[in-house]
Amino acid sequence: MDNELKIKLYSFIMDCKDPHELAKFYAALLKWESLVIDEDWACVYAPRTNQGTYPGIMFQRDSEYQPPVWPAEPEAQQQMAHMDFVVNDLEKAVQYAVHCGAAIADEQFSDNWRVMFDPAGHPFCLCQMKSIIESAHFALL
Repeated sequence: MDNELKIKLYSFIMDCKDPHELAKFYAALLKWESLVIDEDWACVYAPRTNQGTYPGIMFQRDSEYQPPVWPAEPEAQQQMAHMDFVVNDLEKAVQYAVHCGAAIADEQFSDNWRVMFDPAGHPFCLCQMKSIIESAHFALL
């Protein structure tokens, strides 16, 4: 009998006003599959996997959702988390993200990554890491 505690990542959940639209954005950006679960939930997951068998991103309706302000400002809604995506060509990735519906943040702090906002206002970063993305050991390509 195996009594060892097992903990595995199932999903990263993002609050938003429209989970179906945000799932469409991330499915297009990542070239992943999307699934509408019900009126309040949607998710995206890696291609050729079954939803729930591999970590995915889930989107939860919150009618009171307010987009975070980035960079942080006193008394404003603060970000609680953000996702980083590695890319092999930063400028092409930025243009592709914009095509999918993202916006480029006005303030940038490095030439090696770009801070972007998804359609719901969540910040995310596109990071130039060609050696990592081309590694045979890197998952979710």
